Amino acid sequence: MNEIGGQPNRIEKNTKIKGDIISEADFRIDGKLDGNVKTSGKVVIGKGGYIHGKVECVNADIEGSFNGELQVSDLLSLKASAVIEGTVSVAKLAVEPGATFNASCTMKGKGGLSDSASGSAGSGMLGASKSNVTSPKSSGEKAKIS
Repeated sequence: MNEIGGQPNRIEKNTKIKGDIISEADFRIDGKLDGNVKTSGKVVIGKGGYIHGKVECVNADIEGSFNGELQVSDLLSLKASAVIEGTVSVAKLAVEPGATFNASCTMKGKGGLSDSASGSAGSGMLGASKSNVTSPKSSGEKAKIS
C-alpha cells in the first residue's frame, strides 16, 4: 500500500467500528465498519472485511463486502471474492471473474462525460480497467458491457 498521507491505517479482523473515519492515509479494513470513510489515499477491504456506509477515496481494492455508496476518483479493483451492493461512481473499473457487482454504476470518463449501468454484472463480466458500460434499454435487460 502506498503511503500517501502517512502510515497506512488498519482495522484488523474481529474488530467492529461504528462511526466515520477521515484520513489522508491509506486504509485497510479486515474487520467490520458501519460508517463512512473519506481519504485522499487508497481503501482496501480484505477478504473478511465489510463496510456498510459511504466511502470516498482515490483508489480501492475490494476482496470483501461493501454495501452503500462508493466514490472512487481513479481505479476500483474488485477481486473474485468481492461482493458489492449499492451505488458506485468510478473513473476506471477492473473486475475479476467471480466477483459479485450488484450496483448502480456511474463511470466518469474524460471531459466529465459518464456512462451508467444499473443492475447486476456478476461472475467477472468486466475484466479490464478500460470497460465501456452502457445503460440497459428496459428494466428487464442486463447491462451491455463491451
